[in-house]
Amino acid sequence: MDLQVFLAVLGAAVMHAGWNAVVKGGTDPFRSVTQVSLFSGGIALCFLPFVEVPAVNVWPWLAASAAIHTLYRFMLIGAYRAGDMAQVYPIMRGAAPLMTALATALLFGERTSIVGLAAIAFLSFGVFLMSLRGGRATGFDGRVVAMALLSAASTCGYTLADGFGARVNGSGPGYALWMFVLNSATMQSIALTMRGRKAYDGLRVNWAVMAGGGVMSMSSYFIAIWAMTQAPIALVAALRESSVLFGSVIAVLVLKEVVTGWRVLASAFVMLGMILLKIA
Repeated sequence: MDLQVFLAVLGAAVMHAGWNAVVKGGTDPFRSVTQVSLFSGGIALCFLPFVEVPAVNVWPWLAASAAIHTLYRFMLIGAYRAGDMAQVYPIMRGAAPLMTALATALLFGERTSIVGLAAIAFLSFGVFLMSLRGGRATGFDGRVVAMALLSAASTCGYTLADGFGARVNGSGPGYALWMFVLNSATMQSIALTMRGRKAYDGLRVNWAVMAGGGVMSMSSYFIAIWAMTQAPIALVAALRESSVLFGSVIAVLVLKEVVTGWRVLASAFVMLGMILLKIA
């Protein structure tokens, strides 16, 4: 992977962990996701005049992305309501690159080198290790794990839709802007239907935090979509999961969640995976 792409995706990983902390740190994950989505879509809308309208053959990818992103958000909301970020975040981010590597190979014939596969395996294993110790004192919770895994499957789905959709579109940035606007419109429609104006309670007070989350969410995935037009989708998807390192730091320092020395070993596996991804 080129150094430019590698460093860009690492930056995206930091921002991904940041906006997840905004969602988890709020009192109501549903409201936080809705408001973060509102800002990310609003920012993207401002830039639409500068990109072309996607061709007809791109819209099925955008529609699939909007549907899968919506499912992802609900799984994310459910998981964060039931479990700590330090437990939920590693599970859902660790399973996603394994699913993506398998799907790109079986469905689209995109092969990954032996080094790339080893990198994905090490990184995913390290991410899973992080979820084994720490988090709530009650330990393993099957419902939390199920929601986190469904979130990972959704992540795999929208990664494939957006990665190949951006390639079909011929412009990663152009595709990303339209995707954010469509996804935000879908989420706002659902929020208004389910909660009405209550979905925006607290926005006047917390608008700066939610706007920051929107900027991080949009910037993170904007970079990822661009990277997937420059490098194999499976490798980009795996490197994004280095965000778990930053997520764990945020969970401990900002959200005051429990962490143990067990995560040192897990971090070593993640770092090894990152090094191999640079070589791949």
